[in-house]
Amino acid sequence: MKCSRCLLQLQCLRLVGQSALFAARCGALLQAPSSGQPSVLHNTQHQVLRLFHTSPACAKNQTVPAEFDHENNKKGDKSLITYDDLFEQMAQEAKTKATFNKAVDVFIKRDIRRRGHVEFIYAALKKMPEFGVERDLAVYNKLLDVFPKEVFVPRNFIQRMFNHYPRQQECAVQVLEQMENYGILPNVTTKVLLVQIFGEKSHPIRKYQRLMYWFPKFKHTNPFPLPQQLAEDPVDLARFSLKRIANDLDAKVTVYQLPSTDVTESGEDITLPHIVGIQSPSQMELLAKHNPSRPVFVEGPFPLWLRKTCVYYYVLRADPTPPEEKVEEPYDPDRCLIYPLQLDLDLDLDLGDDESFDVEDLDEGPVFAMCMTSQGDQATLNQWISGLQQNNPILGQVPTLFRLNAGPRELQGPADVESGHGHRPEPETQREERPPEEEPEEEEPRRSQRMT
Repeated sequence: MKCSRCLLQLQCLRLVGQSALFAARCGALLQAPSSGQPSVLHNTQHQVLRLFHTSPACAKNQTVPAEFDHENNKKGDKSLITYDDLFEQMAQEAKTKATFNKAVDVFIKRDIRRRGHVEFIYAALKKMPEFGVERDLAVYNKLLDVFPKEVFVPRNFIQRMFNHYPRQQECAVQVLEQMENYGILPNVTTKVLLVQIFGEKSHPIRKYQRLMYWFPKFKHTNPFPLPQQLAEDPVDLARFSLKRIANDLDAKVTVYQLPSTDVTESGEDITLPHIVGIQSPSQMELLAKHNPSRPVFVEGPFPLWLRKTCVYYYVLRADPTPPEEKVEEPYDPDRCLIYPLQLDLDLDLDLGDDESFDVEDLDEGPVFAMCMTSQGDQATLNQWISGLQQNNPILGQVPTLFRLNAGPRELQGPADVESGHGHRPEPETQREERPPEEEPEEEEPRRSQRMT
C-alpha cells in the first residue's frame, strides 16, 4: 500500500514539473520580442501559439468588415416579402388554385427540414383571397401539411402545461380561425394532421373541437340564407335583391326593361339600362287609397350589401298620413291565425306596474313600390313610374316628385363630399310647392310630360 501511494505521489510531482516547465517556456517566448533577445525555441513557436485564445471582451471590440455584415443581414432577413415573391413568381400567368398549390409544393421540396414554415404559412394565408382559394378545405389541409410531423408533440405533462412550441401552435390556430371566418367546416383529415403535428392535447386540437361543436349547431339558423355565389346577370341579381328586401311572398317582381344596346340615326350607340320593380297586393291597395292631392316621392338610391357586392334600389313612398285623415279599420281575426294582430287581454295590474312607456312611435309613411336599375337618372325612373301606372291608375292623378341624391358617389370617400359630389341636389321636379288645386289647367300637361 505504501509503495502504491509513493508511486502516485511521484507521478503527480512529475506532472507538476512538466506543467511548470511548459509555463516557463511560454513565458520566455512572450518576453523574447519585447527584450530584443533571439528566441531559442524558434521551431516550437507556432505550436505554442495555437494554444492561446482571445477573450470575449476583445472579440466585441473588433470591427466586422462591411461586406461580411451585408451578407449576414441578407441571411437574417426572413420576412414575408421573400415568400410573397414566391407566390408572385408562380402566378405570372394567372392566380388559380393550381398555381397556389405549386407554390406550396416548391416550398415543401426546397428544404427537408421546412425552415421558415411559420412565415410561409402566414404569407400563404394572406395570399389566399387573391388566388380565390379562401373557401377551399383541401388548400387549408395542404397548408397544415407544411408543418413538420411529430416534432412539436409534447413529451410530458410539463411541456403540455407550458404550451410547447407556442409560435407554431399560434400559427395553426390562425389557420383554423381563417377557416372559421369563411365558414369552412374542418374534416377528419384536418384532425389527423393536427394530431400528427401537435398531439391530441394542444391548442389547435381544442380549436378544432370547438369548431366541430358549434358549426353544425349554427349552420341553418339564418332564416334568410345568402348563397355563396351570387348571380352575375344584373337582372337576376336585382330579382333576388328585391325579394330579399320586400320579404313578402305575395310580392310580384316585374321586369320593365331589359339591358340592351341601340344605335341612333346619327350612328351613336345608346345603352338602355335594366329596370326591375317589385310591388305586393297590399302596397297596391295602399296606393289606391292614397289621397290624389298629396304627392308621392321617388327617393334613392339606397345601398344594399350582399356579401362583397353592393347594389342600389329606389322606393316610391309618401309622407305620413295626418292624424285628422287617419281612419282606424277593425282588425280581421281571420287574416292571420298564427300571429294575431290584436290581443284583448284583461289582466289585473299590480300597484307597482307602470302603464307608460318611453318609446317614441314614428310614422315614416307608406312605401308603395321599389325598383332597381343600373342608371338612376330621372328619365329612367320615369319609365318605371309609367310601368307602375298600368296596374296603378291613380298614379296618373297624383303628382310625383323626385328626390334623388348623389348615390354611389358618396361611398367614394370624404374627398368627394368636400368637392361637392356628396351633397343632395335639388332636382327640378321639386318645384311643385303650390297646391295643385290653384292651377288645375296646368296640372294635366305636367303629368303627361312627366309620364312620357
